[in-house]
Amino acid sequence: MSALYRKKRRVGLVGALALISTAAALLYEFGLLAGVIWFNFRNPDTTAFMRETLAELRVDDPRVTLVHRWVPYARISDDLKRAVIASEDSSFVENDGVDWQAIRQAWAYNQHQIRLGSDKRRGGSTITQQLAKNLFLSSSRTYLRKGQELILAYMINAVMSKRRILELYLNVAQWGGNLFGAQAAAERYYHTSAARLNAHQAARLAVMLPDPDYFGGHESSSYLAARADVIERRMRLVRIPGVH
Repeated sequence: MSALYRKKRRVGLVGALALISTAAALLYEFGLLAGVIWFNFRNPDTTAFMRETLAELRVDDPRVTLVHRWVPYARISDDLKRAVIASEDSSFVENDGVDWQAIRQAWAYNQHQIRLGSDKRRGGSTITQQLAKNLFLSSSRTYLRKGQELILAYMINAVMSKRRILELYLNVAQWGGNLFGAQAAAERYYHTSAARLNAHQAARLAVMLPDPDYFGGHESSSYLAARADVIERRMRLVRIPGVH
């Protein structure tokens, strides 16, 4: 077998592998797009993040279950909608699923904290990105996962209305331990329904979202109270997607 033939064969194999890998990646993305379309019309009983959380919780308690009950958009307090947007994604109604300015600001802040030797980190994810992670991905912090999150965010924003995105997010977000969704959070922390949450309660729940496990056990935190006051003042400036 000549050296030229072996070289051509290697090039051919590399090309074939590249083609197969590209086709597999495209099929995977089309599968995710199909999932996005599905969830535009159907409410999820569970999500990737819920399943991951349940598996982790069952390491310590095999009998643990998730607390989650779906409630439609109209039965979630408008105060909670405003609070979550004010706290998590102030440009939610206007952005295209990704806020690059917020990402750049978070990157600069995190690099500064790394230079200081601090463990503090700031996220730049929109509500749409967080929904993408919760529905389809894991909690891992790799660049590959982050890249997939961005692609999914654009898919979700293209397929779903802002109303549907917010409805899904408020129903699948984690509010500590085995609590998922606004209804479970309202019942656990305030013994009420998601529909009856007032502005103060909504602001406190919104502040919990970046670190629900911590704040779920530190409800009297001074930071939680101070940050909730800030969010409550901002809420009156927030525009939320309508019922229709």
